[in-house]
Amino acid sequence: MKKNTLILLSSAIWGMLSLASCDLSESPYGFYSENNFYKTEADAEAAVNYIYDAITYIEFSRAIVFLGDMPTDVLDPKTSTTENDNQQLDEWKLESFKSNSSLGNFYKYCYITINRANAVIKNVALMNIDEKIKQRYVGEAYFMRAYAYFSLTRNFGLVPLHLEPVETLEQSTVGAAKSLDELWGVIISDLELAINNLPFFEKAEPGRADKTAAYSLLAKTYLYLASAKEHNTPKYVDMSLNVDDYYIKAAEYAAKVVDNPEQTVFGFESNLLDIYDVEKPDGKEHIFIMSMDRTGIDEGQYSKLSKMYLPYVSGGTIYMKQGNTDKMIASHDGWSEYVTNTRFYNSFEIGDLRHDWLIVDKVYNAAGEVIASVADKKLSYPFCRKFIDPNFIGDKTSTRPYLIRYSDIALTYAEAVGPTAKAYDLVNYVRNRAGLSNLEPNLSLEAFREAVLLERKYELAFEGNWCYDLRRWNRLHTDIEAAREQGLSADMMVFYPIPSMETDLNPNL
Repeated sequence: MKKNTLILLSSAIWGMLSLASCDLSESPYGFYSENNFYKTEADAEAAVNYIYDAITYIEFSRAIVFLGDMPTDVLDPKTSTTENDNQQLDEWKLESFKSNSSLGNFYKYCYITINRANAVIKNVALMNIDEKIKQRYVGEAYFMRAYAYFSLTRNFGLVPLHLEPVETLEQSTVGAAKSLDELWGVIISDLELAINNLPFFEKAEPGRADKTAAYSLLAKTYLYLASAKEHNTPKYVDMSLNVDDYYIKAAEYAAKVVDNPEQTVFGFESNLLDIYDVEKPDGKEHIFIMSMDRTGIDEGQYSKLSKMYLPYVSGGTIYMKQGNTDKMIASHDGWSEYVTNTRFYNSFEIGDLRHDWLIVDKVYNAAGEVIASVADKKLSYPFCRKFIDPNFIGDKTSTRPYLIRYSDIALTYAEAVGPTAKAYDLVNYVRNRAGLSNLEPNLSLEAFREAVLLERKYELAFEGNWCYDLRRWNRLHTDIEAAREQGLSADMMVFYPIPSMETDLNPNL
């Protein structure tokens, strides 16, 4: 990014700005005056789209993986002679985290999302438009505010609570929430309000949230809290929640998605490759997915996500086989930013199609001849191919981050409810689709949940989830090699520090 020429007053102030993704040389703008906006249904829809726009900026969308997978044993960063931000995350260099730009950008764009959502909640509710349309837009705003706080709280712990649009400098410098109970309580309340406002199982267009997304995020919220307290995760262990009650709540809301005859819109894809077919963003598996398309003008409207996973091969088009067929699929090569960890690659069960089909160890030319492979060392690492667009236009692709998938919620239900027949069915479907046998029957509750956690590691790999699963199970300090080598404790790893660009400017933090 170009150096900012604006003085940045706080993350909340950022929420007031309409930011060009790579140029902040203009004066602040972005708040619509109530005198000339919020008049028509088109105005209301534009304001809601403006919320979703905040998470498509590369500073947020790329940080999903930088924070969710890079600090674990799933991914390694692109290395350089000068230590970069993602090497710091991967190696758990705690002393660098307050100035880490990936953390700072993620924090900042969460608050942009929150402030835009707050503006919709405040203004659209007062508009004289069709009541059903109004309710849906307000419901989406509550969902997105909850999604942003869910993202913030899992990473930074106690952060400032803004439940009204920030319109003055004084409003931008509030202190942190009083407790995790208060902060997570807002997330739960917002999702309940989203559920009450959003239409009954009406599937939203790709990139937007619907009632199923709200049920899903609420289930993930209750599971996160229940498991974090059960496993004595620092800070969470002091929350006032009842673990068993929260597991029940997690199962209840997940069941509204995966065990509900009235929910017929979402479900499992029978073929692994169909989940990641870039032309099927509205597929059954995708409960909440980012909206990006190769025809967009600016990055964020289109995606370069695939470039992050792929290594540089030849500077041109490469090809890979589709599953166990001889059919070839084209792609550009990439930048080697998200490097598959070798030990993780070698840890899959034999025959797991998530390894054999979704991680590539050789590439071809148009004639079907191998031009590079891990074996001949012309391919620097086996790469994730969940994000491939064969119809790419230069660097532009339609590869979208998968924010909530049906399989995630199926495994959320299974972990929450324990070893019931339905839970086994869901886990076994995920495993069978990947070419694996059924899970061992008659497991204890503890062993079953452990098995589900492991299944999440392989099913959701490269999608920005594993660090949070380890954190809520209080296993970052035991399972991550860099943490063990440094002797880091659970207390040191439960949250990242609030970025210095925020604490330096906000005396109340």
